[in-house]
Amino acid sequence: MNNFFQYGREFLSVSTALALSDGRRKGELSAQAREQIRRSSAIVGQIVESGQTVYGINTGFGPLCTSRISADDTRKLQENLLKSHAVGLGAPIAESLARLMLVLKIQALAQGYSGIQEQTLDRMLWHLEANVIPVVPSQGSVGASGDLAPLSHLFLPLIGLGNVFYQGKTVPAAVALQQENVAPLALGAKEGLALINGTQFIAAHAVRLVERFQNLLANADLTGALMLEGLKGSGKPFLAELHRLRPFRGSQHVAATIHNLLHESEIVASHANCARVQDPYSLRCMPQVHGAARNAWRHLKELVEVEINAVTDNPVIINPELTISGGNFHGELLALPLDYACLAASEIGNISDRRIYLSLEGTAPGVPKLLLRDTGLNSGFMILQYASAALASENKGLCFPASADSIPTSLGQEDHVSMGSISGRKALQVLENSEKILGIELMCAAQALDFHAPTKPGKILGALHARVRRALPHIEEDQILYDWMHEAIALVQSGELPELARSVAQQENVPFATEWTAEFDAF
Repeated sequence: MNNFFQYGREFLSVSTALALSDGRRKGELSAQAREQIRRSSAIVGQIVESGQTVYGINTGFGPLCTSRISADDTRKLQENLLKSHAVGLGAPIAESLARLMLVLKIQALAQGYSGIQEQTLDRMLWHLEANVIPVVPSQGSVGASGDLAPLSHLFLPLIGLGNVFYQGKTVPAAVALQQENVAPLALGAKEGLALINGTQFIAAHAVRLVERFQNLLANADLTGALMLEGLKGSGKPFLAELHRLRPFRGSQHVAATIHNLLHESEIVASHANCARVQDPYSLRCMPQVHGAARNAWRHLKELVEVEINAVTDNPVIINPELTISGGNFHGELLALPLDYACLAASEIGNISDRRIYLSLEGTAPGVPKLLLRDTGLNSGFMILQYASAALASENKGLCFPASADSIPTSLGQEDHVSMGSISGRKALQVLENSEKILGIELMCAAQALDFHAPTKPGKILGALHARVRRALPHIEEDQILYDWMHEAIALVQSGELPELARSVAQQENVPFATEWTAEFDAF
């Protein structure tokens, strides 16, 4: 059975895009895709020969759109376009993100509306398969007309220019191509414009955010439930009867998940008739806050999967009689949901920091102040919350929506831009900060839970606590916590804890999944 993904013909999901970019799955151009690509390329050739004036084929670009280019110069025009637009700045994006950009661009061009040559797409596939990955600077895109600067850097190697990641080093593309005995390409009419118009820098960041945000959300429910057990919080706020009265799917899923995690908990049973009336919001309102973030994740995922299956360059070749110069390259359609997701990821870290602070107060039954029995001489976990507070504050500063800004470019021709590339970059930064906050919460929750032994939490949470204790010790006196913090953060980022929770639920035949699990756990 051919398990190759058919670029331009199959629906590209987030998970498939990630599998293609990291080599777990291979992709190819089907016979039908190749036929459509050749047809579109032939139309461009006909336009050049006919002398018909079409933007980007035989005209200049942006404010130079009224400058007519001769047939003899159309190829030179495309090469000049890549050179002049490669003005990226800043540290390079991760090699994995550059690979993802290639995958997304191949999918867009392979649909056959861009006038790209078949050999150009084959070369892009070769770069993925040979692991000769272009170096792309992180700064310089305003998100319309697409990600011009990053995409120019991504495709300079096609013509033997720019730099690439190659055999563990960063080298000039010309060196790598020579080593591989591969000659640079000569771009045809419109190809340069087709290559650099598009949203693949924004979209690659969005795809990665969908993946990592889902893991953050899963871990937030687990660490929050561990903290609830550790601080002897109430299980009532997670009952289905409450959430049926305000039926947002995200909050219903979180409430049901945490309710299931508390199943048969000896700790919850031990304070069923206590005098406390209600818990602080950071415990009691997890379904509403985590659930709102889950709704933002679902919205982002839906829009990302539309975008990565779309044609986002310009102009678009519909048929021999119709070529449209429009605005499918504009990044606003992802910039807005990326800013929304950025805010949601920040809120996960924000509420986690509040639970960390709560665990240090010493007001929960059996849990000492600063999570250490002997304080005064020892500061305990006090300064961990300083670190989480710093991260939460940094996130708040990063939450100003990049899409709220627009600076006209291209001499006013591009008078409204999305700044979506900035939305994507800072959303990932906020998410990483929130992963770190959850790692700190995991340390504090495990420490709080220790003080209730031998009374046990629910089976799933008991297994998670045991896993944390295999990586991190119980702390009895002040010591350097730096290394343990990084162990806890790595555990959150690995995705191991949600997998363990599912495995224990299956082995022990205890409830964990909800009727919304597939909706929020799969991508």
